[in-house]
Amino acid sequence: MDRITEAIGRAVGAAGDGAELARAKVNLALHVTGRRTDGYHLIESLVVFAEHADVVGVAQSGSRRMGLSVKGPFADALAEVTEPQDNLVIRAADDLAREMASHRPRPAKLVLTKRIPVAAGLGGGSADAAATLRLLGREWHFRGKDAGLAEIGLRLGADVPMCLASTPLIARGIGERIEPVAGVPPVPIVLARPPVVVRTPAVFARLGGGERPPLPRLPQRFGSILDLVFWLRQTRNDLEEPAGEVEKAARAAVSLLRADPDCMFARMSGSGAAAFGIFVSLAAAERAAERLAAARPTWWVTATMTGGSPAAADAGTR
Repeated sequence: MDRITEAIGRAVGAAGDGAELARAKVNLALHVTGRRTDGYHLIESLVVFAEHADVVGVAQSGSRRMGLSVKGPFADALAEVTEPQDNLVIRAADDLAREMASHRPRPAKLVLTKRIPVAAGLGGGSADAAATLRLLGREWHFRGKDAGLAEIGLRLGADVPMCLASTPLIARGIGERIEPVAGVPPVPIVLARPPVVVRTPAVFARLGGGERPPLPRLPQRFGSILDLVFWLRQTRNDLEEPAGEVEKAARAAVSLLRADPDCMFARMSGSGAAAFGIFVSLAAAERAAERLAAARPTWWVTATMTGGSPAAADAGTR
């Protein structure tokens, strides 16, 4: 069993009954290294997953079809951009049911509690699909196990397999080639998202051509959060500048986090508009989140932790 399959297995095994967390995806570094002949951009990204999460729950249904209800602070925002039948939660459930057609899994009533902002660069939709696959794979006793879940996830989107694992990893290719990494500590962060939507195609359209250097070599282990910050300062998010050109507020989120006196490092996540700031402790992150929320009351701001590599699970600061 390869390392990513093992990581998916750990994520499935760590889950509780009847509900599954869909953790926000944070791109700590995102290098766009080139472009394929079909137009897709090639990336290398160090990805971690936050404790702040959507929640996917399940209840047995008497209906012959899958059902989905959405609640939570971003339920209305999701309804504005996605029809229920197109939601990745339903698509993931339907794909898994087709894979298990011979076992006739019972249709489920799914409940999505939407706590991750929509179209924020935090991978909420992919995380929701991954959580659905983990949850129903367990509820329906899916025999394809973890590698089979990854194959189904990849058909839904390049980010879904990494969200299935929900562990620190390097993503390559168009995001589908993933490798869990050891030695990444849990990190206290603030996530901030202005009330704007940055469309990913518009960001990539402003990205200049040519090849760019890949990520620098990862150390075997980061001894501390400060070591991780020193490494991140050698890296980039190549989408940060074009996203700021598309929407100035995306640039403002990074600038305000960097200006906080306790912030060690700040950057945009993914293609924006959400940004993250790294802090020495969760208490420091919570104080910074309060300051930023007071200064920008219309923004979504939260303090949380990112999960560390399995071997680094005890290295975080609370």
